[in-house]
Amino acid sequence: MIGRRTAGVGITGRVGAAAGPPALSGLARQAVEESGAPGAVVGRRGPAGPEIGTCGLASVGGRPVRPEDRWHIGSLAKSMTATVVARLAEAGRIRWEDTVGEVLGPVIGAIRPWFAEASYADLLRHRAGLGCNLPLLEWVRLGWSEDRDLRADRLHCAAVMLARRPAGPRGQFRYSNAGYVVAGAMLEQALGQTWEALIGETLFAPLGLASAGFGPPSGDDPVTGHRRRLLGGLRAVPPSPGADNVPALGPAGTVHIAMGDMLTYLACHATEDPGFLGTASWALLHEPPPAGEPCAMGWARNPDGTLRHDGSNTLWYASMLIDRKRRRAAAVFMNACTGRQAQCALAARILARAIAD
Repeated sequence: MIGRRTAGVGITGRVGAAAGPPALSGLARQAVEESGAPGAVVGRRGPAGPEIGTCGLASVGGRPVRPEDRWHIGSLAKSMTATVVARLAEAGRIRWEDTVGEVLGPVIGAIRPWFAEASYADLLRHRAGLGCNLPLLEWVRLGWSEDRDLRADRLHCAAVMLARRPAGPRGQFRYSNAGYVVAGAMLEQALGQTWEALIGETLFAPLGLASAGFGPPSGDDPVTGHRRRLLGGLRAVPPSPGADNVPALGPAGTVHIAMGDMLTYLACHATEDPGFLGTASWALLHEPPPAGEPCAMGWARNPDGTLRHDGSNTLWYASMLIDRKRRRAAAVFMNACTGRQAQCALAARILARAIAD
């Protein structure tokens, strides 16, 4: 495993200090200036190893961003959940072709017939016919209490979604957070462990991702997400259960992580590390089906063959990119979601520059 590396170059200005290799600190500055987020970090992994640049503040009026800070990555965690499924399938603990009906039918019962035949692959490719999210009232009923039974909550989510009419035919792309929650419930039912425990033992621990955790980053003076004020500007949202989606949504996106560890994870994907997964598993994770939207398992394929995904829980924004041909990877994290469409385009420009240099 390649160790983390940063270099020290300081730049000061109205957006706060920038630090790291000049090219990356400049991209982090661009992220802050163009998005309006208080702080940002940009990282890349290529021939020179991992490099990290930072700019701005951990929260409005707070300290400067540091390379080792942890950030909420939203839906970037979807590829992590898919990677967990691949690892467990290779270990023989589950099968890719296991279906919703086979795994959840005995405990849920009332599953619409068109969902019963959906497999892990259908769910992780957003092709199971499920809607995007659980109804809002159901999320509110679940709540944010830290002592909730997450396996029971995910089974409840699955039961609600699988009893609804389909949002579209199985096999047709329809982005679905709910699909990842159902996949998580299947893993938990099949193996008797929470998704949190499974991702810890099959992904975080083997790759040494010591900074990875769940919910908003906490601890001593962490980076915080931000919400728009009604009369303009941003306000910090301190770490609390309500500063993220409900924990039951975990498989779809409640992970936080430091950029250095994220680059380790992305390098594993960019190089399709044969020591971590076999060739067939990497192909399943990275290659979209031949027809329809170019969306694989937690990745969308760009026209040039690179793979990318974005994520936000509405308080943060994160984006990642891998180039498997050149064995390069990059990510950008910002601690505010100031406009998804604009930040998506901004992140695309930043990541393209990061892996091009």
